[in-house]
Amino acid sequence: MNLCLAVGGFGLCLLPSLLAAAPPSPQPPPAAEWLVSEDGATVIDLRAQLAWPRCVEGMQWTGKTCTGSPLLLDRAEAAALATARWKADGVAWRLPRAAELQRLVNKSASPPGIDPQLFPAAPDLWYWSSTANVSGLRNNQYNYNTIRQSREGDSAGQMAMLNGWAVSLSTGEARGDVARTSKLPVRLVRPQLANAPAQ
Repeated sequence: MNLCLAVGGFGLCLLPSLLAAAPPSPQPPPAAEWLVSEDGATVIDLRAQLAWPRCVEGMQWTGKTCTGSPLLLDRAEAAALATARWKADGVAWRLPRAAELQRLVNKSASPPGIDPQLFPAAPDLWYWSSTANVSGLRNNQYNYNTIRQSREGDSAGQMAMLNGWAVSLSTGEARGDVARTSKLPVRLVRPQLANAPAQ
């Protein structure tokens, strides 16, 4: 439908395609990716559907911050702690993968690091992850190099068994050459519970 107006004795008609469109209604801001649980002790990553305790293992949530000293565990102790907590709570607590820990680091901040409002008093250290070293695909047992490596010892494969992956929560860097006997803090993670209220 054309819009026609009388302007100074002349008739002026505008085609619908020339009419200015109404300004778009403001779009709601994108939903926050991080929410704090109702009790304040957990941070929920909505995109990854994961729940993180605000405090590392060994520290306690006071309602405002984390207090106490972090547990420093080797890789086997960290895995055993996750299993024990899963059994005690009946919730699938586990060591996070390296990429999941890296999501906690705000790399656009200056300096980069973990958000102190979401994770207060977090030790500025490397943290254990569940990411495993993959020492290689199944080898052809008839390949001469495979036979020679098994006789001489595959030092890269042996080192992979002695090392694990850890993530720096101050930079987001992940390394797979951390000795499994190293004592590092642990931040466990679990799936977001469907009925967990968040604010």
